[in-house]
Amino acid sequence: MFNGLTLGALLVIVAMGLTIIFGALGVVNFAHGSLYGLGAYAGYVTYEYTDSFVAAMAAGAAFLLVVGIVIERGLIRLYYQRPAEDQILVTFGIGIVLVEGLRAIFGGLNLNMPSPSWAAGIVNLHVTLYPIYRIDVLAIVAVALALLYFVLYRTRLGLIVRAGIEDQLMVNILGINVTRTFLTVFGLGTMAAGFAGVVNAPITTVSPDMGADILVQSFVVIVIGGVGSFWGAVAGGLIAGEILALTAMIQPAYSQVMLFAAMALVLILRPQGLFGAEGRQ
Repeated sequence: MFNGLTLGALLVIVAMGLTIIFGALGVVNFAHGSLYGLGAYAGYVTYEYTDSFVAAMAAGAAFLLVVGIVIERGLIRLYYQRPAEDQILVTFGIGIVLVEGLRAIFGGLNLNMPSPSWAAGIVNLHVTLYPIYRIDVLAIVAVALALLYFVLYRTRLGLIVRAGIEDQLMVNILGINVTRTFLTVFGLGTMAAGFAGVVNAPITTVSPDMGADILVQSFVVIVIGGVGSFWGAVAGGLIAGEILALTAMIQPAYSQVMLFAAMALVLILRPQGLFGAEGRQ
């Protein structure tokens, strides 16, 4: 159950970035998993030079913010009015370029990023001995979600983003330049992916293909929780994490099967997701 909470917390952050981009921009970003991996490598390099995990998290988030802005200005903005198939193809292509670029620079071998010194060791929970860092991950994610919640629900930018998710045409009619805001939205989404990549690096090995599985799982989280919903991403991530962890404890081969079974059940009973609004695309 603790493993499920840790995995679920990481899925929440990754899915939050994906649902912001998908909900506000209408872009199905298949490069999100590769951006998650790119963030992990940025954090790894920073950690090697500074020996500071805090600096690694900041570098991973900041670097992916810049990368997201460049990608949005250079390519994505040209595809907002294009068919969804074109958006899928271009983001899928960006993902391949990023993965192969990482493989060319760092090689195909897995890299190990150690836990920070302040989170090393284990703690006695009386029911089990558990790594301290996995518990700290819950606190790190909670702080990140609190900051993201503040941005989305207590700032003008967040108001525009949430309004754009509900009715983009009406926001344009009100005279707000949504296209300019989209740049910030895409950068915010990629920043969340990069931050999650750094946080998860000490738990899993850093490799060019590390974002493949988490991309698929993040889409499942969005379907379960509801597109564009903050609390939907939180609930969907925690549910997905527990399903994967508890099923893996019994029969690892069926963990992904059970996750997709849960998604199918939600689609049958509540197609808009647990917290999604009916009719939202």
